[in-house]
Parts: sequence; structure tokens; C-alpha cells
Amino acid sequence: MGISQMPSENFERHIVSNPYPGRGFIIGRSSVDEAWLLVYWIMGRSTHSRNRKFTVEGSELRTEPVDPAQVEDPSLIIYGAMKELPGIYLITNGDQTQTIHDALQNGGTFDSALATREREPDPPNYTPRISGMLELKGHPSVTLNILKANPINPVFTDGTTFHPTAPSAGLGICLTTYAGDGNPLPNFEGDPLVMPLDGAPDQILQTYWDALDAENKISVAVKRIAPGGRSDIIIKNRY
Repeated sequence: MGISQMPSENFERHIVSNPYPGRGFIIGRSSVDEAWLLVYWIMGRSTHSRNRKFTVEGSELRTEPVDPAQVEDPSLIIYGAMKELPGIYLITNGDQTQTIHDALQNGGTFDSALATREREPDPPNYTPRISGMLELKGHPSVTLNILKANPINPVFTDGTTFHPTAPSAGLGICLTTYAGDGNPLPNFEGDPLVMPLDGAPDQILQTYWDALDAENKISVAVKRIAPGGRSDIIIKNRY
């Protein structure tokens, strides 16, 4: 499958002018040095979805509740969003991060891990699970996957894996859960989108924070992976 190759138009249409792309991530390369970048954001419409924030534990990005007393069901909102293995960097919108991590650690593959998972069990939206893997062992490679409800019968899950060419400096490859706002929410459709990644990590974080809908955005994170593999994460939380 192809990749939409209009970064500035993609950014304006799918992020700036879109009230609800939902959760989303970008895997790309810095425009200012040789680093790789992972960008992740979360959004929410309900009080339950908005009751969370990002926290960093070493090389891992996690979500956690702002007010634990108000958590109704932690299974879909509390999870590790970024994890690492030697030379491998994972990013997802749910607890499938751990599924992929464990499979790779035990000799499995990205695809075999996600074959055990389904779209989120949240009718009528049936939120897609979006997952990404950056491999920096040898020639850099990017792999993306989306698990969505089958359009004929949402009891079933359709999975699609993308193997795009690794992006050039200042660009990243993006998946989001939704195409926009609605009831039910319309799932992301089509190929991954190329997005701009201009400036230092703090500038990129601010760019995406400013671009996301002010009412619905919750948190944004940027992970920088330096040559040699050392990584660090910066975050911005609404609550």
C-alpha cells in the first residue's frame, strides 16, 4: 500500500483542522541531527477518557490516572505506550505494547504478536489498535499495524501491516485511531500519513500540542533516540 506524501497538507487536514483524530503516533527522523523520533498523543471526549496523563519511567512512556478514584475501567486507558528492546523501539495506543514486547523477547514477531489481539471492545466505536515498531539494528526500518473492526461484522477484526520506506530527515509516518469526530467515531481509513517533524524535540512537542484540538487534547510526548540508541522522553500534560 502507498503512503500519502503531502506532509504539510496532511498536517493541516488531519491534525490542525480535525477536531478528533483521537490517539495517534508518528515514527520519524529529526530535521536537526541524526536522531530518530517517536511522537505520541492522546485525546478524550468523556470525563473518564480525560482523567489521565503521561508519565515517564526510564525509557518507557505510560499513561496514568490524574484522579485514581474516578477510574471506572483502567483496561483501555492505562497502559505502556512506548517500550524498548535492544535496537527496537515500540509505540502503540494500548496494552498491545506489552504483547509485542513479550513476543519479540521470546522469538516471535511483530505480526504474530498482533495476530493474538483484536480492536478495542468499546462498541459502537470499536476503536482501532494502532502499533508501530522502529528497528535500528542494521538498516533502519519502520513497521506499522492497525487492527480495526470488520466493516460487515464488527465481531471480527481486520489487521493491516504497513512496511513503508524509512522516512527522510524532518518527516515521520503517522497513524491515528479516528478520521474525525462523530457518533460513532469514524475509524482511520487508508494508508499511513507522512507528517512534518521540524525542529528540536521540544519544538515538535509544542507544534503538535498547539495543533491538536484545544477542547479534546490531553497529552503529547516526544521520544528522541540518539545515534547509539540512548533515548529520552519529554511530555506535556493538560491535567
